[in-house]
Amino acid sequence: MDANVHELKILGAEEGEPLVVVEAERNIPINLKRVYWIFGTKRGRTRARHAHRNVNQVLICVHGSCKVLMDDSIEKQTVVLDRPDLYLYMGSMIWHEITDLSDHCVLLVLSDNYYNESDCINDYESFRRMLDQSPSPDTQITKPIISN
Repeated sequence: MDANVHELKILGAEEGEPLVVVEAERNIPINLKRVYWIFGTKRGRTRARHAHRNVNQVLICVHGSCKVLMDDSIEKQTVVLDRPDLYLYMGSMIWHEITDLSDHCVLLVLSDNYYNESDCINDYESFRRMLDQSPSPDTQITKPIISN
């Protein structure tokens, strides 16, 4: 699955005022084109429930916590985001659902593409059918390269 968790460097922690910096194509593996955040959340709510055809994303839970359930039809994986210095890189064509959002969770999403409604796959069965027709994963090179 083209998804993995990384730590971001915390600066200023010694002075009691921690700071985390995100720089596109430096410490996150995407060319940033879009930023949005989810906030004002209530417990028990599930978000997302879709996949993107041509969008790679970085998710950072800057306040609170949440779980991200991912499915690429080969494997399923769940990641807990509960620290503002962790990010989840998630490549395209991964069905994802955001669950177990804590009260007042703030989830920051960084994307390498502009919003395009036709890029979103909102039906799980349609997503599975599309993957059944796609070329073998070993013919695609989509792994992110992170330079430190």
